[in-house]
Amino acid sequence: MVGIPGSAGLVLVAGVAHLNEESAVFEAMLTGWGRQQRSRLLGEKTISDRVRLVRRFTEFAESYPWSWGPGDVEDFTVSLASGDGRRSPSTIRGYHLGLRMFCDYLTDARYEWPRQCRDRFGSVPSQVCHEWNTVAHLNEYEGRPARRPLTYAELQDLFDHLDAQVERAASSGRKGALSALRDAQVFKTAYAFGLRRNELCRLDVADLRPNPHVPRWGTYGSVHVRYGKAVRGGTPRRRTVLAVPEFDWAIEGMRQWVEQARPLFGVPGHPALWVTERLSRVSLRHFDARFAAVRNQAGLDPVLSLHCLRHSYVTHLVEFGYPERFVQEQVGHAYASTTAIYASVSNDFKDKTLKAALARVYAPTDEEDQG
Repeated sequence: MVGIPGSAGLVLVAGVAHLNEESAVFEAMLTGWGRQQRSRLLGEKTISDRVRLVRRFTEFAESYPWSWGPGDVEDFTVSLASGDGRRSPSTIRGYHLGLRMFCDYLTDARYEWPRQCRDRFGSVPSQVCHEWNTVAHLNEYEGRPARRPLTYAELQDLFDHLDAQVERAASSGRKGALSALRDAQVFKTAYAFGLRRNELCRLDVADLRPNPHVPRWGTYGSVHVRYGKAVRGGTPRRRTVLAVPEFDWAIEGMRQWVEQARPLFGVPGHPALWVTERLSRVSLRHFDARFAAVRNQAGLDPVLSLHCLRHSYVTHLVEFGYPERFVQEQVGHAYASTTAIYASVSNDFKDKTLKAALARVYAPTDEEDQG
């Protein structure tokens, strides 16, 4: 038992008297849980977020895990779902899942915490999360209903506004011309390759690869994503996103950025694709703030976010007629149902599809033509 990662015997020293025994045991529990999760090769951020959640719940309940009850979870949920800072159902469900996993760890006899708590405090931890006091996963999608793809007209307005900003900055000789060009290419790349925000931010120059099907695109025919969304707290998933001919206009812009504009920042040894005047990688916060500013300046719907460009990519690939499996691989979804959630084809596309079907099914016969 003692040799199992996360067991009490590895984090509690026998025979040591603690000034605050309850606090010391609780800290040992968190340390042990962290070790157990690392043995499963979970990411450090996932582990730290879960530990932070347990600390937060402990402060809310004003008691330690061996004294928790289901009512504490219910009160915690009410606090999360109330007030101006209320959380979404998916976020609350994630909190419930984290607490459930921590309690599963504590109540597993292999880790010896039930015995330690019984001997020290006269009570043992229990599973306080059950089907009647936690959020059930009933819907495939619980994101904001307002989140949607951009229409073709909105995309055109967005990119026209970005290009106009670059031209104005360049013609006026202002210092921000390079940054404006970079930001324009950032958003075009997000759309043309369907990238998530973090995937976009973490791109390096070395991640730009050739597309074996189109040699004339050179090293700009595909993007190798190394920081894709992890599954259940695992390591980031990798994939290669191929450029498609409908978005080949983004390739020339990428070539201009990498070969002409980026060197002017004076960062020859920096790996990041998107760099700042301070010789650092551009942050996610900058991407979000810049997109919001450009969106508002262009007069677009305020509910649109940077992530909506990814929704647009999926939707437009579907409208272009790409197979479902190809779209799923391009965006790195484990399940086709997830890709389907992203797709929201336009009314024009629906009209054309319906007209084609009507013409195919109700095409006049030769006799009708003669009549």
